[in-house]
Amino acid sequence: QVRVVESGGGSVQAGGSLSLSCAASGYISRTICMAWFRQAPGMEQRDGVAMIDTDGDPTYSRAAEGRFTATRDDTVNTFYLQLNNLRPGDTGTYYCAAIGRRCYGTIRNFRADEFSTWGQGTQVTVSV
Repeated sequence: QVRVVESGGGSVQAGGSLSLSCAASGYISRTICMAWFRQAPGMEQRDGVAMIDTDGDPTYSRAAEGRFTATRDDTVNTFYLQLNNLRPGDTGTYYCAAIGRRCYGTIRNFRADEFSTWGQGTQVTVSV
């Protein structure tokens, strides 16, 4: 059973930056796809922000493209999301998600319910 725990987040003004980390533990296969989802305030839906497959290039939502950078370090089983040039519209709870298989394609084509493992979430608040 894989567990993921997020850290980072916080409050910044528009234009600022934050770093998120997601540490995976438990039984981690060599093939694990990891993603970040955002749940906006007052909303139930979680929208994909970034995804990175094993040995793959990261993919991003349209809103994240060019501002956020996803990386992973499999030597320490950690997945990162660097958020730059933040906007108030980026505010929300950011969740790390994982699935024990390859993820082919872009995060834009994945739903939250396709991921089986979730962290508790970390809050990102961007003020004007």
